[in-house]
Amino acid sequence: MPYQPLENGRSTYPAYPSSAPSYDSPDAGGIRPVSYEDAYDDAAFIGDEGAGGARPPSFHSHDGERVGGMNGGAGVYLGEGYDSGIIYDSVPQTEPLNVRSPPPAPAARRSVYEPDLDLHLDNRGAAPQYPRRRGGVRDERDWEEDVKNPEDFEDSFEAGEADDSRLDECGGHGGAGEGDEEDDGLHSPAISYKGGFGAPPQTAHTRRRNVQQRRVKLTEGNLVVPCSIPSRLLSFLPRKDSDEFVTTRYTAVTCGPDEFNDKSYTLRPTLYNRQTELFVVITMYNEDEELFCRTLHGVMKNVAQLCKRKKSATWGPEGWKKIVVCIVADGRKAVHPRVLDCLSALGVYQPSVMTNAIDNQPVACHLFENTIQMSIAPDLTFRGLEKGIMPCQVMFALKEKNAKKINSHRWALQAFAPQLDPRVVVLLDVGTKPAAGSLYKLWKANVGGACGEIVAMKGKFWLGLLNPLVAAQNFEYKISNILDKPLESICGYISVLPGAFSAYRYIALKNDELGHGPLASYFKGEHLAGVDASLTTSNMYLAEDRILCWELVAKRGDAWVLKFVKSAKGETDVPDQVAEFIGQRRRWLNGSFFAGVYALMHTLQLFQTTHSRKKIIFLLGQAIYNFINVLFAWLGLSSYWIFFMVLTKSLEDPTFHLKGVSVVNVFMQYAYIGAVIACFLMSMGNRPKAARWKYLGVMIVFSLTTAYMIGAAVFCVYQAVKQSADSLIMAQICISLASTYGCYLVASLIAGDPWHMVTSLLQYLLLAPSYINLLNIYAFANLHDFSWGTKEQTTSEIDLGITKKVNQNEVDMALPADQSDIDILYDRSLHNLKTRPMIIPPPLSDKAKTEAVMDRYQSIRTNILLSWVLSNAVLIATILNGDYSGSFSSSSGNTRAKVYLVVVLICVAILSLIRFLGSTAYVVDGYVRFIGHQVQRRLFARRQVSQQNHLRRRPVLSEAGTEIKSEKGVAPAEDSASSYVESSGASSVVNGPRPDGAWFARR
Repeated sequence: MPYQPLENGRSTYPAYPSSAPSYDSPDAGGIRPVSYEDAYDDAAFIGDEGAGGARPPSFHSHDGERVGGMNGGAGVYLGEGYDSGIIYDSVPQTEPLNVRSPPPAPAARRSVYEPDLDLHLDNRGAAPQYPRRRGGVRDERDWEEDVKNPEDFEDSFEAGEADDSRLDECGGHGGAGEGDEEDDGLHSPAISYKGGFGAPPQTAHTRRRNVQQRRVKLTEGNLVVPCSIPSRLLSFLPRKDSDEFVTTRYTAVTCGPDEFNDKSYTLRPTLYNRQTELFVVITMYNEDEELFCRTLHGVMKNVAQLCKRKKSATWGPEGWKKIVVCIVADGRKAVHPRVLDCLSALGVYQPSVMTNAIDNQPVACHLFENTIQMSIAPDLTFRGLEKGIMPCQVMFALKEKNAKKINSHRWALQAFAPQLDPRVVVLLDVGTKPAAGSLYKLWKANVGGACGEIVAMKGKFWLGLLNPLVAAQNFEYKISNILDKPLESICGYISVLPGAFSAYRYIALKNDELGHGPLASYFKGEHLAGVDASLTTSNMYLAEDRILCWELVAKRGDAWVLKFVKSAKGETDVPDQVAEFIGQRRRWLNGSFFAGVYALMHTLQLFQTTHSRKKIIFLLGQAIYNFINVLFAWLGLSSYWIFFMVLTKSLEDPTFHLKGVSVVNVFMQYAYIGAVIACFLMSMGNRPKAARWKYLGVMIVFSLTTAYMIGAAVFCVYQAVKQSADSLIMAQICISLASTYGCYLVASLIAGDPWHMVTSLLQYLLLAPSYINLLNIYAFANLHDFSWGTKEQTTSEIDLGITKKVNQNEVDMALPADQSDIDILYDRSLHNLKTRPMIIPPPLSDKAKTEAVMDRYQSIRTNILLSWVLSNAVLIATILNGDYSGSFSSSSGNTRAKVYLVVVLICVAILSLIRFLGSTAYVVDGYVRFIGHQVQRRLFARRQVSQQNHLRRRPVLSEAGTEIKSEKGVAPAEDSASSYVESSGASSVVNGPRPDGAWFARR
């Protein structure tokens, strides 16, 4: 009789008796006995998130049935005698594999408790065995025994390591004929040597051959396969009371992100009817396991902190149910193999159930869902409940093709977010580690978008600052977070919320009824190719996060603003090699330049919003400030050369009595000109990775000329002070230096973070001409290249198999034969993490581009480059026409060079003063709000005491899931969305009416 869909949550098969053998007994074949009652995973049978949800079918759901002499596996079995008249794909019938190795000799348990499981250890001894209960018979209560020691988790893996024949058998070597010569990759050179890792090989992950053809019932016409987690992992989980802990849900998505909800695909949090407050999106490409674990472990610690907030109206012990972590991998062949091993070790990823296509529909995304209870630290040590780790709902979306980061955000924001309907979406890049409490602070900011402080990773004891490139970037990040971001936050528009660490209110991102809005503009750049878009538009979308920020502030009919949350920090590693640094800044400079021009050209959109007049005035003033910065950036090449020539030529003044200085000046000037010419030649003909030593040599030459120019400036200022105290140029130089570097120092002291002035200022000054000359020349010389430097994949390889549809509601697919097959794959993942085998990079392939498009882009590139160079050349010829050697002499008149220097120095002083005032206003605003919040709490407490009302009513939830607060006698929660409104911005939709006095959010 065929297996029919379950009705009323009950199975047609009898339940296991209580005396069933245990999963580690010889009679069980490595399969954990479970009841068949409530064994179907569907929205109609799961019910609420509470207890008693129905159990989905798993790999051990049909142990009693046998097909082809093997234990039953995953899927829905229709019966041994079922004859559907359908021709199955040929699957070789093999004998059952003896994958159970002989049990090792018992060993004594370790006397010292070490909670961290270090997979780097190379222990070869047998692991301790856990004794049974007295009497030697285990009942059903033993399956719920809580083993929380991660060290024992490692020991259980080490026990199986003594006999590697178990891993040898998993490749199907027990068969006969040609199958014996096939290799599953276990002994391939790609994973047979220790030490080092690189780009993932194309054959890093192969499917096992010990599979069976199973018939699986579709869910709403979609392939959804519930998979049981490995037995070893299951035995160490603290909680096993729900299917979300013991099963992984695999969904083969055959449509694009825009059609995800129209095709009736469902997510687990939706089936459990959970309200999502925080949706954390982690995007990755080919980063290694250390960067991945750094980010995920930081998120897990933030989730644990949210669950510890006892006085919160939103968070608490069950707060993890309101958080969903979505990991989006850009390309199945591009993801690092050991990252997949980490996900397998956590129970999220199971490669044995994936398929390439369902009939003629290729799978676009492999979606895995599981609620994990453990985390892996960057040093590859397991952390569990003993370290305070709480459960976390994890979604792993493995895209079949590489379609760049913006496509990963499309899957998260247009496929998953509409169904979850989160309050706040947090965007993270793999490698960024959120600091303690950062997710809560970004969530609490009551604005349309917020970002935290990006902190450059300096290494242990700050040894990373010994690299001048890292030190210069550290200074750059610090000054941006101390001066630039606070000023923009006061105005309400931050030019860029870094995609590596930012948060958006999802309702602010949504498009209007006509499909226009921030998300529409953000994802417009995904499908723009060379033939379909102009060069400026293509480069503009290299910084698509800047476009999203502008569209959010200028959204028609709303009054959203952006905020900088300094207390939320995200630590990330910065490029420490010249080639990586130049490639990264090429994307940033080209994207930011054209995105800034786009924002300036669309400034009038602000009058279509509901911002107050005061806020519009602030935003218009910020637009003028941004225009001046763009103009200075455009003329930076000529301005730096003029300053260099004036300062060095001034040393030849006869009153200075410096003999032979003209020879040194000629040498340094020709060295500077040669370095600039070399930048043009290399930028138009050499990639940084292929000519890294040439680029490094140019940076060294620029650093030497800068050191000479700084010495000349100090000497000239000293002579000007000595000769004439009333010198105009001397006064302006002193004012400019004081306003620039004085503002840096004073603002850093006010912000309480001055150490970068000591450790990184000198390195930044020496690399300043490389920022101005080398990076800008390389960026403008490569305007035709708007790629991300990654290899795009247009076709998918058929290596996972094809699932055949037998009728409208059922498919035939290859699944693991029994639970032991899943356990073997899990052991292999742990083995790879422990030994860290070398990974051989795949051969590189050139990206195909049409010659016509390349010619057109190169022509436009040349025109813009010529315009930039000629405009700077005209300025140089105009200013340096004549004798300017006496610019610092009191006897000389007001020459062109002197007037130009005075104008530039005055502008620099004014801009520095504006940044300083904005930074100071940001700090003062924070203190005022803190004091006001404390006063408000004290006044409320006194009012409560006077009324003798010590009882607090718990917040009542409305039908929409929002809190209904009483007007009398209820204290505002510490993280309520309406109790603590930030003055630098407010959302356009907040629970309850807004006061009219909120000038920043008036609608």
